[in-house]
Amino acid sequence: MDWEKVMENLLLCTFFLYVLASVVFVIAIVGKKWSTGEEVHVRRWSRMGIILTIVGVFFQVMFIITRIIVGGHFPTSNMFEFASFLSFTIVLAFIVIFYIYRTVVLGAFAMPIAVIMLAYASVFPRDVEPLIPALQSYWLYIHVTTTALGEGAFVVGFVAGLIYLIRAVGHERGTTGAAVLEGTLLVLVMLIGFILTSFAFSMAGYHAEIQHTFEGQQLVQVYEMPPIVGPNGGEVLRMQPFLGMTHPLFEAPSWMQGQEAARKFNSVIWSVLSGTVLYGLIRLASRRRISELLHPMVKNVSLEMADEISYRAIAIGFPIFTLGGLIFAMIWAQEAWGRFWGWDPKEVWALITWLFYSAYLHLRLSRGWHGLKSSWMAVIGFVIIMLNLIVINLVIAGLHSYA
Repeated sequence: MDWEKVMENLLLCTFFLYVLASVVFVIAIVGKKWSTGEEVHVRRWSRMGIILTIVGVFFQVMFIITRIIVGGHFPTSNMFEFASFLSFTIVLAFIVIFYIYRTVVLGAFAMPIAVIMLAYASVFPRDVEPLIPALQSYWLYIHVTTTALGEGAFVVGFVAGLIYLIRAVGHERGTTGAAVLEGTLLVLVMLIGFILTSFAFSMAGYHAEIQHTFEGQQLVQVYEMPPIVGPNGGEVLRMQPFLGMTHPLFEAPSWMQGQEAARKFNSVIWSVLSGTVLYGLIRLASRRRISELLHPMVKNVSLEMADEISYRAIAIGFPIFTLGGLIFAMIWAQEAWGRFWGWDPKEVWALITWLFYSAYLHLRLSRGWHGLKSSWMAVIGFVIIMLNLIVINLVIAGLHSYA
């Protein structure tokens, strides 16, 4: 049996089921005005959406099991595996919150985030590879899976906070809140732009090779997108011209360490450029801000309910993340490297994430930070998680660079 093909088909089915569920949840909201019975319409379409979501989860579970069989380990050892597993935890957290609150609008925002995360995972190499010695421990499964479960709940908390903000300030013009909200949505558009750009260059078969020296060794860095930035002191071996560009426009800074630092930094630059262009096209086509486009979807949402959902999701995720991101991580670090803490960039950012959500819960419970304040914090928390997932993993070298 061709297990690689089986995994590809299972993940493809998962992706399309999540996309279909997203569309169905949106129809459940925006299609009410074309239906004679609003409650019946919402109930019918939301039931269909959650069924599609659960079926998608089933296919993703089968994908995970198949990858375990093929690779011999739980699939959380590289960026493809972790990002796809994070999409899985986002959907799981959404299902739990959905059955507690029965809020349909949550599905119209949470499921697209899961789709984006799954699409982002597909940008990275999907090959099943044996674990490097540093990862050959049962702590890999315990540490990474619990961390991802906690972050999945945080993302659902962000979604509810975002819904609150779109409902409260999305229709405003010229205010600081509206501008910051639009900036947050721009970050999501940048992620989508990067996915679309990566897919386009992959379909076009783009390829470039640049040789450089790293720690005394001659290495060849392979690019699948035009290298705007090349390795420090690199030499182009092969590069397909793009818009007249036959050499990188500039070299990566010398302080940016890691044998693939330049290529990863190049990915971040392409994300910003493609996302900015995509955002501009959306603004030109609609002549409105994205928050204004989304506001009609949430205009009937209870602000109190959105605020409570955001808090509940974060309250669920916090102890799970504490276990996975800090306690289990430190135990594994002691076993693997002989110390509980080493100021590795990933460790530092996990601590920043934990401290931030600790502050969120403290301010909400003891200082009465509800509504707008706590929703903004939920959004900032999501940005911190994305910085950890994208910038820390792709740009800054450290002991976690294999991920």
